[in-house]
Amino acid sequence: MSGHSKWANIKHKKAAVDAKRGKTFTKLIKEITVAAKVGGKPEMNPRLKHLIEKAKNINMPADNIARAVKKGTGELPGVAYEAMTYEGYGPNGVAVIVETLTDNKNRTVAELRTFFTKRGGTVGETGSVNWMFERKGVLKGNANQKTEDDFFELLIDYNVDDISVDDGTFFVTCDPKSLDTLKKVLEDAGLKVDNAELEWVAKNTVSLNDQQSQKVIEFLDELEDLDDVQNVYANLV
Repeated sequence: MSGHSKWANIKHKKAAVDAKRGKTFTKLIKEITVAAKVGGKPEMNPRLKHLIEKAKNINMPADNIARAVKKGTGELPGVAYEAMTYEGYGPNGVAVIVETLTDNKNRTVAELRTFFTKRGGTVGETGSVNWMFERKGVLKGNANQKTEDDFFELLIDYNVDDISVDDGTFFVTCDPKSLDTLKKVLEDAGLKVDNAELEWVAKNTVSLNDQQSQKVIEFLDELEDLDDVQNVYANLV
């Protein structure tokens, strides 16, 4: 089956490094707070349950997790975050979707426009690039020396769109409704699933030379480090 994007693999490895540095704590705390606000406590909130599990996997202190949940449910005072999605083009015409959580959307959009413009990109209107993407379930983790054929055999009876193994990391793309089922199947097979999320997956991809790709990857890397940015997706293959 087709290989996963270069950016997706780099992003996955960067997330692991950032987690060790504590860089992901703030962004994950925002997500936990918003998930608790929208769906209530984890017992009846699969999204929040998954985020808490993710926080524990990167050794976030239990007190931090509990405070984030309580801020979301209103048991503690906290900042009200709003989810906003932006679209645009980065260097070399690469299509980009940016998911943000912000307490000031005017600040966020101004920061994004400045960032894109200074680096040769543009922020577009809603719908300008999302037609090139689909909302899919994506699972990632250590392949434990398994090959794509091994994963295909394991998941042949399930609704899977794509399987790839790249530099020891597996990527499985599926229908969103199958995400939790596939996570359980992989874990029951002894595999550790680092991430099981709904993501924007490109339907139409662009292939660039090494120099152009590196410029885009640096752009995406810096973009993802902005305070209000939660996730970045691109159609770079």
